[in-house]
Amino acid sequence: MPSRPEALTITLAYSGDARTQAAAALYRHNIEQTGIDDRAAIGAELCDASGKILGGIWGRTELGLLFLDMFFLPKQLRGRSHGSRLLMAIEEEAVGRGCKRAVVETSSFQAPQFYMHHGFEEFGKVEFGIPGHARIFLRKDLP
Repeated sequence: MPSRPEALTITLAYSGDARTQAAAALYRHNIEQTGIDDRAAIGAELCDASGKILGGIWGRTELGLLFLDMFFLPKQLRGRSHGSRLLMAIEEEAVGRGCKRAVVETSSFQAPQFYMHHGFEEFGKVEFGIPGHARIFLRKDLP
């Protein structure tokens, strides 16, 4: 006799706990498939003399890749080499962790030129619903 299907429902929701549990299960699956358990948070922060964090770059390292998730500097600090210094610091740390490549996604109105100036190359683009703008995917080989 065939088994009866379970009564399952789909709810449109965003539950931090459910997302955290799913992320942990997915990571366990990745470890089972690769035999590598090396995911680690990474970040570099720009602080003032009092220690207040003004901006920074954050992401993770995993499977030989540096994933850049967020990079922020207040407008008044841009164009003064702080971003370049932050990127260099996080790349050096990632190389020390064994990373061979870096990956980032940004918006056309954010910082693609900054990343390209620092050796990243575009490998994908998805147009937004806003004419003339897109999500841009970039990669870079690390030394």
